[in-house]
Amino acid sequence: MGQETNPTPGPAGGTGRSAAVLDEVDRRILDELVRDGRISIRTLAERVHVSRTNAYARVERLLRDGVLTGFGARIAPEAAGLGTSAYIALTIQQNTWREVSAELAQVRYVEHVALLSGEHDVLALVRAPDNATLRDVVLDRVQGIAGVLATRTWLVFDEFDGERGPWE
Repeated sequence: MGQETNPTPGPAGGTGRSAAVLDEVDRRILDELVRDGRISIRTLAERVHVSRTNAYARVERLLRDGVLTGFGARIAPEAAGLGTSAYIALTIQQNTWREVSAELAQVRYVEHVALLSGEHDVLALVRAPDNATLRDVVLDRVQGIAGVLATRTWLVFDEFDGERGPWE
């Protein structure tokens, strides 16, 4: 299995439509890879009850089709020195998403960005070492991006990942 990185952010990220139909074996493979991205093909095949050749071919197809976009580590933000997390909602000028998203992709501590419908246009997850750094990210970097009209910040007090993913 080759190591690949996530695609660049922006409009090419997705349209909200499913491109590939996944069968039960594909979903079990995805579930196992989410649990352990370092799993060997042999162990993966055993866990989903297919041959190694079948497991390898399916993983390669999932990579080729863009269902799997890479393999990575899950990092505990606080343990890594990023003790302040916040969601930043942005209101942007109409038709500036491409430019704003390209700039946000370059802002240190911005972990995730999504284009939304509704009251706000963009939602960004920021993980910073402390409140002072978060303030600098929001007031200096994010609000300084051309096309950003307003921001609203929500501090994260606690968070967790769901017990069940969509692949189970």
